[in-house]
Amino acid sequence: MTLRSALLAATMVALPLAANAQPIDGLYIGGGAGVNFMQQEHFKSTIFGGTATVNPRAGFVGVLSLGWGFGNGFRTEIEGNYRYNSATGGHEQKYGAMGNVLYDFNGLSPMVVPYIGGGIGYQAERLSGVNQTKGSFAYQAIGGFAFPVASAPGLAITAEYRFLGLTGNRTYGTFQSTDNYNHSLLLGIRYAFGAPAAAVVVTQPPVVAPARSYLVFFDWDKSNLTDRARGIIRDAAANSAKVAYTKIDVNGNADTSGSHVYNQGLSMRRAVAVANELVKDGVPKAAIAITASGDTHLLVPTGPGVREPQNRRVEIVIR
Repeated sequence: MTLRSALLAATMVALPLAANAQPIDGLYIGGGAGVNFMQQEHFKSTIFGGTATVNPRAGFVGVLSLGWGFGNGFRTEIEGNYRYNSATGGHEQKYGAMGNVLYDFNGLSPMVVPYIGGGIGYQAERLSGVNQTKGSFAYQAIGGFAFPVASAPGLAITAEYRFLGLTGNRTYGTFQSTDNYNHSLLLGIRYAFGAPAAAVVVTQPPVVAPARSYLVFFDWDKSNLTDRARGIIRDAAANSAKVAYTKIDVNGNADTSGSHVYNQGLSMRRAVAVANELVKDGVPKAAIAITASGDTHLLVPTGPGVREPQNRRVEIVIR
C-alpha cells in the first residue's frame, strides 16, 4: 500500500463533521424585503429660495439581484429595487438599478457568513403631490449576514442593512428635492447554482494491518492531544517496536483558516506534542524527525480561510 493510500484510508473515521460555508463560485440569485427609513427630506423653492422639511414615515423596500461569485469571497451583482414612504400630504416612491461589489468572510463560522459591499447606479424618485418622476445617480453601502441552510446546498437566509443616497437635486416645477438618504433593513434568501453537495462521511474505517502510517487530528486552533489522538499515538509506538525502521517522521499540518505564518507555528506545536507523546510511549527521541508544513500540504484541497478538519493533522510515518 502506498503512503498516499494509507493516509487516505486513515482519514475515514466516524466523526460528525459540520458543513463548512463554501465561497460562492458561479451564478446566484437573491431577493429580500423589509422596512425603509428615510432621513428628513428638504425641499427648496426655485423662486423664493425658502426651504421646507418633510419627515417621511417608515415604509417598504424590496430588492431582487442576479450575481456571480468568483470562488474567493468576492462577488458582483446587478440589483433592481423599489422603496415606498408616505408623509403628510402624499407619498414618495423610488425605483432603479444598482451594480454592486461584495465580499463574503467565509471560514469564520460554518453557520454564518458576514459580508460587506457597495454599489452605484440610478434611481427614479416620484412624488405623488406633483405626479412627476425625476432621476438621479445613486450610491449605497451594504452590510449583512448569510445563514447557509445545511440541508439545501447553495441556499442561504440573509439579513442585511443598506444605506442608499441620491446625488444632486431633482427639480419639480417651482421647487427642488435637495437630498434623499435611506436606511433599509431586509430579510431575504439567496441561492447559488452549482453548489457542491454535502460530503458523505464513511462510518467504518477500513482495516489496515500492519499500519505504517498514522494520522492524528486536532480541534480548530488547538495543539493539545485528545484521548483518541493519544490512542493512535500509542498504537504507532507499539507497532514501531515490531518492525525494523530507520526513522519515524512526524509532520505537523494546519488548515487555511489562519495566516501562513501563524499556521506554520501551529503545525510545529502539533508535531512537537505528538513527538513528545511518542517518546512517552517508549519511542527513542533520536529516532524521531520533526517537520512542520503549515498549510502547504493539504489532505483536502480548499481555498484560503477554510476550516477543514482533515487538514488539521499530524502525520506519523514509520520508515
